[in-house]
Amino acid sequence: MARDVQRGWRAARAALRNPATAVIEVDPLSPPSLQSFGPDIWLSAGPEAQVIGFRYPTRMVLIRLGVGHLLAISPVALTPNLKAEIEALGEVRHIVGPNSLHDLFLGEWRQAYPQATLHAAPGLRQVRPDLAFDADLSDTPAPAWGSDLDQVIVRGNRITAEVVFFHRPSSTAIFTDLIQQFPPGWFKGWRAIVARLDLMTEAEPQVPRKFRVAFSDRAAARVSVRRILEWPTERVVMAHGAPVAHDGRAFLARAFGWLKP
Repeated sequence: MARDVQRGWRAARAALRNPATAVIEVDPLSPPSLQSFGPDIWLSAGPEAQVIGFRYPTRMVLIRLGVGHLLAISPVALTPNLKAEIEALGEVRHIVGPNSLHDLFLGEWRQAYPQATLHAAPGLRQVRPDLAFDADLSDTPAPAWGSDLDQVIVRGNRITAEVVFFHRPSSTAIFTDLIQQFPPGWFKGWRAIVARLDLMTEAEPQVPRKFRVAFSDRAAARVSVRRILEWPTERVVMAHGAPVAHDGRAFLARAFGWLKP
């Protein structure tokens, strides 16, 4: 099963970067979409991406740093309305690709905000050689946001290395793909069966099975997760799933309980 999951995920990754197979429906006149999620943190739901028949929502996290500059994590499609909302909050100075899978909209953000620093997660430079990244993400926060955010790279996964952030002012842990949840009925037919087997439609957000079996170095993953569990997390945000609004630290302990020795 692990081999089949890996094969399917590689196909999905290729599709995401191929305009012929990744369908992105963007309404340029969409209503305002930034939603406050706490002090100096906003969420924005972008258009759905269809990958080999699977529909994936997209979500960006926007943070206003203590110095007033804006940081965008996993940016979504930049519609005129969204752009106007963002620029009413401040100047975009940092754009973050948190793993090697969420790169669809980095190019248009780079073009819209040439003054911003484009930050790459491990592996992202290799899959997007067309983009001129300015900096690489590590386990140490960049000086520009060290007083606002902590971060850790979850290592040891064959699918992707994901950078997870912790926003101190709002006590929010920020995930991208490592934790997911889709509501009942989101997928249909055989895709619903695949999603159920992949733990994507559980009652509580989970680490999908494909990511669990892809951890080839669980010792490295445990080191990363221990750091995450030390954060005083109250809330958790993910790209594919409803945010967790309370008791985030306990939730994360449950989500990664399977990783224990």
